[in-house]
Amino acid sequence: MRYWLGVVCRDHVQRGTGMGIAQLGHGKREGLARLGPGDWLVYYSPRTSLQGGRPLQAFTAIGEVADEEIWQADEGAFKPWRRRVDYLADATEALVSAFDGALELTSGRNWGYQLRRGLVELTPSDFDLIRSAMMAG
Repeated sequence: MRYWLGVVCRDHVQRGTGMGIAQLGHGKREGLARLGPGDWLVYYSPRTSLQGGRPLQAFTAIGEVADEEIWQADEGAFKPWRRRVDYLADATEALVSAFDGALELTSGRNWGYQLRRGLVELTPSDFDLIRSAMMAG
């Protein structure tokens, strides 16, 4: 079992959780292929919307990868890759600032730079802290 952090704006996270799917890297397959059944995915949203959204810097959803299937959706000209995720419906958003430096993820000086990749692996301890914060709200 592995723990992952996907970087996606809140609007897109909400759409995906409503559909019970994960989509990463603007619909690319590569990130989804790194996830395995039983892995956990936490979404981090730097902004509320992709274009013109306000800064957010919060963990916005959490769920378990449901199976091995990765499929390509057809939305006309846009054909993103997706996979099923069982999201925790009672999870609430947790601001990064609330962790006050307790996460290994944010311990480095320029910690946000690594998030530009769109998908990073979390340590088990970071995952436990994030999950606890999201389930406490």
